[in-house]
Amino acid sequence: MEQQKLNPTIVYVLAVLGLLCCCFGGLGFILAGIAFFIAHSKLNGVKLNPENFEPASVKAMNTAKIVALVILIINILYLVMTIYRISTVGWDELMQQSQDMLEQMQNN
Repeated sequence: MEQQKLNPTIVYVLAVLGLLCCCFGGLGFILAGIAFFIAHSKLNGVKLNPENFEPASVKAMNTAKIVALVILIINILYLVMTIYRISTVGWDELMQQSQDMLEQMQNN
């Protein structure tokens, strides 16, 4: 029987998009979480029938799962930091700080 290949491309794409969305207050945890879930579920399927899958593709999917997990942790930490900043400083003060930084950048 021919061995199946796991394709980790979608996991990598979602994880990288999740990293890019980290700049939006940590909201990239949604995409990174989906990527992690996809990789985890595919690897659970491999555990049931490991002889049906190529070892190289399983290793690639494990790597993609680790990348998705790291990006998920980064996003969650950034989300917690954003929530903390909003709760301590306040939304209006954060918007004023960002407006001041934009004006300063435009003047330089």
